[in-house]
Amino acid sequence: MIVVADNLNVVNPVVAAALKNLEAAPLQELARRCEQAGAKILDINPGYLSPRHEDRMVFMVEAVQQVTQLRLMLDSPNPRVLAQGLAACNQPPVLNALTLEPEKLRGILPLAAAREADLVLLLLDERSFPPPSLEGKVAVAMSLRDAALNAGVKEERLIFDAVLPNLSWPDAWAQVGAIVKLVRLLADGALLQSQARTLVGLSNLRSGLRQTYPAKIDESCLYLMAGAGLTYVLADVLQPNLMDTVRFINQLL
Repeated sequence: MIVVADNLNVVNPVVAAALKNLEAAPLQELARRCEQAGAKILDINPGYLSPRHEDRMVFMVEAVQQVTQLRLMLDSPNPRVLAQGLAACNQPPVLNALTLEPEKLRGILPLAAAREADLVLLLLDERSFPPPSLEGKVAVAMSLRDAALNAGVKEERLIFDAVLPNLSWPDAWAQVGAIVKLVRLLADGALLQSQARTLVGLSNLRSGLRQTYPAKIDESCLYLMAGAGLTYVLADVLQPNLMDTVRFINQLL
């Protein structure tokens, strides 16, 4: 199980201030800390960018690459921002993410195909909603896969993100159960007749709720997902005890 650090995200006040003031040092210090904590990939997420600020992705990529050789995951719904980030990368990144929203299909698929980039398929429908049931999640996964293959993206480039719910959602626990089953179906090849890579954003679970729910929930969910065959976990690698749990899981696996 490979850990992707989600700490370089504009929701982090340190990152937000660095982008506002175009200061590379705070981003570089954060990247160093994430690598020292055990991250293998860094998710670069500048958030929503107005047209005149679309170069912020390039700023983040260039700043981070000065202090680390870790692979990057470029995280943006904007194809233009992803394209600029791709051009600035020293090594092939992961593009995050494609959904069934028409504008993303039109903009992100040609980019991923042309650059032969690994591509995260975020299981959201045309309205950017995650299907609640296992059957619905499977249907969206198959639709996104077919669209990617038809656009020329190779199957081995695809990574499926089933979208962990926030615990404030009324059906959160049922969705977690459905996602565990989906990860297993994808990981063991039962769904696609070949093993597929999977990803979950662990931070989604307790986002805005860290005073309400204990960190043990993240760790328990991680055990379930790892047991199902999860490939990547996108998480706060500076969260106490989380990386210890990851290391223990990987030793068991």
